[in-house]
Amino acid sequence: MTKLDTLINQFCPDGVEYVKIKDYFTRLKGTPITAGKMKNIAKDNGKVKIFAGGKTVINTNEEDIPKANIIKVPSVIVQSRGLIDFIYYDKPFTFKNEMWSYTAENEISVKFLYYILKNNIGFFRKSASGMGSMPQISLSVTEDFKIPFPPIEIQSEIVRILDKYSASVAELRQMLEKELNLRRKQYSYYRDKLLTFGDDIEYKTLGEIFDIRNGYTPSKSKAEYWKNGTVPWFRMDDIRENGRILSDALQKVTLQAVKNKPFSADSIIVSTSATIGEHALINVDFMCNQRFTCLTLKKEYQNQFSIMFLFYYCFKLDEYCMNNLKKGNFSSVDMTKFNQFKIPIPPIEEQERILKILDRFDTLCNDLTNGLPAEINVRQKQYE
Repeated sequence: MTKLDTLINQFCPDGVEYVKIKDYFTRLKGTPITAGKMKNIAKDNGKVKIFAGGKTVINTNEEDIPKANIIKVPSVIVQSRGLIDFIYYDKPFTFKNEMWSYTAENEISVKFLYYILKNNIGFFRKSASGMGSMPQISLSVTEDFKIPFPPIEIQSEIVRILDKYSASVAELRQMLEKELNLRRKQYSYYRDKLLTFGDDIEYKTLGEIFDIRNGYTPSKSKAEYWKNGTVPWFRMDDIRENGRILSDALQKVTLQAVKNKPFSADSIIVSTSATIGEHALINVDFMCNQRFTCLTLKKEYQNQFSIMFLFYYCFKLDEYCMNNLKKGNFSSVDMTKFNQFKIPIPPIEEQERILKILDRFDTLCNDLTNGLPAEINVRQKQYE
């Protein structure tokens, strides 16, 4: 930081000017285009990117874009709806016309603006709350936002430092993710090998060993079903955000919303419609939505199984579900075949031996405290 301190003392010893974004940067407009049209014109080797909301982006060719407004200068793209974020891009691109971008004559200032906006991402996401079901910021939120605007020599040094550090973090992140992917493949291989049994083991079907119930969504129009809820109500978002062993949900319902009684703790939920191939072990009394089928071990089999053994064996069930779907426009599992899926019953001592091995792999791959993902997270926080 010594060089930066020297530059600050040289060029702005008495402080830094603040400017509104609209007073220095040029705002650029996008292209009117639908999600369907983007899907139709997408080409892997296209020379032009089209950015939409969230992480949606495609490659295509300029001649395939109707009423194209192609931007060919370095710009900061404002993702103003859904996932509020900012993207720096310096190759030919356009974006859906509900978004906008900023550029300037000096490319350094454009990159400097990008880092300033990313550093204030919390402010912009907070500004988008309370704007309806879909988070959204208005144009004035960025247009009138004031940023520090030091002389270009200082901007250049700040950009140089952050570019260098972000490249270092990206390289390390790529290396760690590569290692993590290799470990996950290794884990999947040994899990499949450890959970493969011969004909000398007794097998029972899901329908024989589990009580099977479908999840459901209580009426959203009845506030008494949702206000001050205490019963965790699981959706696919819970698995995506918090993993496969869960004790709390992002949303809760009241006991009044529960038709009979909550599903029992130590049950397994399996996605059997829409998103197929996911499962989770729930270790509290709970409810789940209709995308899941709930498996609760029958009392007569509780001494024959470790619930964690069944949790791991459900990775095989996930694959089975993906290969046994009903025909139709909407993805759903053939539940007749689902109930006939066979579970082996190895001796409880063998189950425990397998669990010790798989738990070590699982910790290495997935535990945010002890595994490689923790290292990735630490590096990202250092950069921020």
